[in-house]
Amino acid sequence: MSLARIASRAAAAALIAVGIAAPAQVAASAESPAPEPMIIDGDYATDAPWAARMFADGQQACSASVIAPKWVLTAEHCVQGANQVSFRVGSLDQTEGREVFAQDNGVHVHPSADIALVNIASEADVEYAPLGNPGDAQLWETVQTYGWGATCTDRPEIECQSQRLKVADVSVTDTSCSDYRGGTAICASRGDGIPAGGDSGGPMFANSADGEYVQVGVASTSDRSSRTAYVNVTQYRDWIESYAGV
Repeated sequence: MSLARIASRAAAAALIAVGIAAPAQVAASAESPAPEPMIIDGDYATDAPWAARMFADGQQACSASVIAPKWVLTAEHCVQGANQVSFRVGSLDQTEGREVFAQDNGVHVHPSADIALVNIASEADVEYAPLGNPGDAQLWETVQTYGWGATCTDRPEIECQSQRLKVADVSVTDTSCSDYRGGTAICASRGDGIPAGGDSGGPMFANSADGEYVQVGVASTSDRSSRTAYVNVTQYRDWIESYAGV
């Protein structure tokens, strides 16, 4: 699974690290790999009712998660510059499921972290992703990342976005590194896969202290080889609750 932020800024493609949105956006920071699309290697997910595939102006762009009846969590760089944001929910196949659209003025971005909340016009009617609390992501723990991003490294990532949701194990190496925008992130090393372009905005899940499977991260950057950074959701619970109520 490889995460790379995919944006239309092709000029940024030369940067060492790429973001993990679908090939419409590419950016990088000095301290962390930039965002990108699909999970390289890994496996196909079999149970992820909260998963959402994001489209920007009708084009496949990123991954996301439904966290409340009318709220979807994704990466800030995924919604940058989009006139219309929509999602496919309720299916592991990005060509199926139900399409839901962002409300007018329904996109809310964090002022300093690579995280965004989208208020959708109609309820998603799926099982919601439970959000983790500080301490739920432990150093050296094996956690799971999910996304519909790129599955190749030998051609443009937009040509190999996964039709089915993928999942990959990664190992937590730092719980207070930096995301694409300088926010607090969870950094991880490759396990059986790594995120890539199109995986941006997708969730990272971990087992909490009480055994609940919770979302602890939002895909921000990846070098598509060995390193990835996810916004540490547990550090932004107050901001999320102020909008979504969870």
